[in-house]
Amino acid sequence: MKYAIITGASKGLGESIAKRLFQEQISVVSVSRTENEELKNLALDNGIEYKHVSCNLSLETEIQEVFMEIAHCIFEKNPTDILLFNNAGVIEPIQKVGNLDQTPIIRNIKVNLIAPILITNLFFSKAHLTNTKVTVINVTSGAAVRSIEGWSVYCSSKAGLNMFTQTAAIEQSDLQTKHVIIGFSPGIMNTGMQETIRSTSEDAFKELETFKEFKEKNLLLETDAVAKHLVDLVLSENLESGRVYDVKELIES
Repeated sequence: MKYAIITGASKGLGESIAKRLFQEQISVVSVSRTENEELKNLALDNGIEYKHVSCNLSLETEIQEVFMEIAHCIFEKNPTDILLFNNAGVIEPIQKVGNLDQTPIIRNIKVNLIAPILITNLFFSKAHLTNTKVTVINVTSGAAVRSIEGWSVYCSSKAGLNMFTQTAAIEQSDLQTKHVIIGFSPGIMNTGMQETIRSTSEDAFKELETFKEFKEKNLLLETDAVAKHLVDLVLSENLESGRVYDVKELIES
């Protein structure tokens, strides 16, 4: 039996991933600060095992406690596969270096980079004692490979996530485990994160008008479409561990 864990599942891409997994009758554990009632009711109506767990991903001790409990509950059911979607992310602070505040810098690095590292480490460790295959999907960004003025912290945290993904894949290959870890760049989507970006000042973010045009010209990808491509890719079981996939490649293929 397959189980999926999705961070940031209460909205945006995380919510869409959960809905797509429900279509495959895959059990889902949602992890976010607030629960999405629609997901809860949808799972109930379709008889799908679903659980929401509240967690603040900027608090390391809370991550350890929450995910230890999640791992215990899932592994005792002897699943064949665990799909771990490290989806939660924050864009702030959007500001040029020299004008950055300490608190949002630290929160960004914790949510975007430290949390996925801690969670992945925990599940690879626990799976070592079982025959369960763990597939980790780290949601990254095109900003990981492109310098964007005003996004120094976001670019850095996502670049770090890519390097973690690639390095962990090499290690798992050397250890000859079944585990797979990939990155996934979902493109520019119609989400709350885009609303945050559009609400910033041009002094802080040089490309502000370009991002406003994405919305005005209806160029933003819908999260349901992106989630479909991602889940179809993951369930194809034809993943190249360590690779960072771009949604554009999947759309065009």
